[in-house]
Amino acid sequence: MTEPAIDRADITGLILAGGRGSRMGGVDKGLQNHRGMPLALHALWRLQPQVGHIIINANRNLGAYESFGVPVWPDALPDFAGPLAGFLAGLEHCETPWLVTVPCDTPDFPADLVARLGAAALQADAEIAMPTVCEDDGRWRTQPVFCLLRTALLDSLVRFTHEGGRKIDAWTAQHRTVEVPFDDARAFFNANTLADLRQLQTR
Repeated sequence: MTEPAIDRADITGLILAGGRGSRMGGVDKGLQNHRGMPLALHALWRLQPQVGHIIINANRNLGAYESFGVPVWPDALPDFAGPLAGFLAGLEHCETPWLVTVPCDTPDFPADLVARLGAAALQADAEIAMPTVCEDDGRWRTQPVFCLLRTALLDSLVRFTHEGGRKIDAWTAQHRTVEVPFDDARAFFNANTLADLRQLQTR
């Protein structure tokens, strides 16, 4: 029996590159060199075959991100308000029924990420699908910055953020959400610090 699938053309990919990079010394994380090209460009090339359209959320060096050849939108909220501000910018400029978010600092995320999240969302009639991975300590942890969501949730996110909400899990808990298990935790390893980035480069 064939699993249900969302047409790629109905999904916009959003690369989240709007953070302060505070744990990396305040640098623009998405533009840090990884194996000869910026981290965010790795994410873009990884995501491109999985979606119909791509946009980038960035708050600095917009010209550098625009050189990647896709639309770039800054946060809709002031003062580096976190990933949900990027979600909001993405939803406001998304022209497809679905939006999928990926962070710029996790270049090895699964090549079937979007397909698996989409199938699970359809099967569960969910509004949001997120991966969960088994860490080295044996605990399963949700990866909420990798989020497939219906663009109809824009009004909900506008209300949540305008009321001061900033935590992804507090917002997603208000909606029909499905968690999708992925067995390779290393695929979701993110470069929060320069040491993390060096570790990525030596793998």
